[in-house]
Amino acid sequence: MDSMLPIAIVSAIIGVVIAFLVLGNYFQKKKSEVESIIPNHKTSSKPHKNPLKKSHSHTADHKKLEVVDGFLRINLPAGGHPTAVAVADEASSVAVACHALFGSSLYMYGEEKPKGDADSKQAKLPLPEIKWEQHKVHDKRAVLTLVGTKATYGSADGSTIIVSCSEGTDIVLFHGKSGKIVGNVDTNQLKNNMATISPNGRFIAAAAFTADVKVWEIVYSKDGAVKEVSRIMELKGHKSAVTWLCFSPNSEQIITASKDGTIRVWNINVRYHLSEDPKTLKVFPIPLKDASGTTLQYDRLCISPDGKILATTHGSMMQWLCPETGKVLDTAEKAHDGDITDMAWSPSPIPLGDKQVLVLATSSVDKKVKLWAAPSLNAS
Repeated sequence: MDSMLPIAIVSAIIGVVIAFLVLGNYFQKKKSEVESIIPNHKTSSKPHKNPLKKSHSHTADHKKLEVVDGFLRINLPAGGHPTAVAVADEASSVAVACHALFGSSLYMYGEEKPKGDADSKQAKLPLPEIKWEQHKVHDKRAVLTLVGTKATYGSADGSTIIVSCSEGTDIVLFHGKSGKIVGNVDTNQLKNNMATISPNGRFIAAAAFTADVKVWEIVYSKDGAVKEVSRIMELKGHKSAVTWLCFSPNSEQIITASKDGTIRVWNINVRYHLSEDPKTLKVFPIPLKDASGTTLQYDRLCISPDGKILATTHGSMMQWLCPETGKVLDTAEKAHDGDITDMAWSPSPIPLGDKQVLVLATSSVDKKVKLWAAPSLNAS
């Protein structure tokens, strides 16, 4: 037994030495990795530029838009990834749909009070905090689209209504302030493509597996709360599934794009309670074909706040159309390096040089957000 003791001691010493060598090599490697990501602060003879400001030339006439990137970051709870966002309460809050292994959750983020002295000219940017959250909003299904609007129709009290559309057949309505579920509907059309709410908070419309578009009306009580959600009409006319739709700014028309290769403009300002059907106002062929001449479909539609420009997408390509004539105003063949996932117009014009222009924001799987100045209505 005594003869074994020196061997054990020597083995322990050798083990400690090996451990120190391995750990030393590991920490040296991590140190080099950290040093490699530290920004270089060496002085340069070039004039200083704000790293947050970047010039983007994304229009046909190469107009530049100055934007600020990354001014505020929201870190979602661990284990989930964002699938959709919606602005609420006049841009003071943002609703985020987050999908995880056990289903989708909604988080409403709002501002804390700005930090800073009362006498200071500019307080620090307020950090977002979770105002409310809802879990398993569509059981285990993911959120396809999330839209919010200020309800102003009829006796509505001006509260924000959030509409969440699942990849199944269900659509759920939430009160923007409290997070309370105020309504839900089922399209009964195998699977949804998307759903949205009219700008005045009166109608909900859904594009799903079939060619027909179902429209519901949100009925408000005298105190402004949501009383019920009732199906009131269907848009019938397309020959194949509707891929996307949007409401006109005045909430009286719906624009639909279908796999049948057409765009339709519908008048929904009808006396449906007297069995008056919605009417097709215009039908345009989708002006987009592949190399063999086959008409392609539009993935998304988004009409400008003034109702004069219809933005459309197909994969990574984007087109601007005149909704009155169907004429192509401009085309960006490769707007992004991957499929476009969402787009939204600025609610009002933005200064650009000596002009005020409407701006369209697009996001993509290429992890970029781009801003586009609206094309001229006189474009060829």
